[in-house]
Amino acid sequence: MTIAEVSKEYDLTPDTLRYYERIGLLPHVQRNASGIRNYSESDLKWVEFIKCMRNAGLSIEVLAEYVSLFQEGHSTVGARKQLLMEQRSQLAQRIEHLQVTLSRLDKKIESYDELMVSVEEDLKRE
Repeated sequence: MTIAEVSKEYDLTPDTLRYYERIGLLPHVQRNASGIRNYSESDLKWVEFIKCMRNAGLSIEVLAEYVSLFQEGHSTVGARKQLLMEQRSQLAQRIEHLQVTLSRLDKKIESYDELMVSVEEDLKRE
């Protein structure tokens, strides 16, 4: 796939894809004879992984560390797992905080609904 196709498929700008490649998040993407990037299935799996992890809130720095460890090979499996476990814990905490916020918003919205019912009842009496 070309960079334009990958960009469209994964909803990432070509600049973002180039940036990920430049900083080493996306292992070297092969190019065709004309110098145009030709994303392989393996490259697409990396793009999908990076996008998923970014959506989960992982920083570029953490992802760079993960990719670096991955490239070092099997001896880093434990370190990679530990890194992912730490990130999972942080994500779980963010989800918990978001649930509290969502609950508070629901209560606030409910209070407006109750207020509207009260106002409408008053209007009926007039």
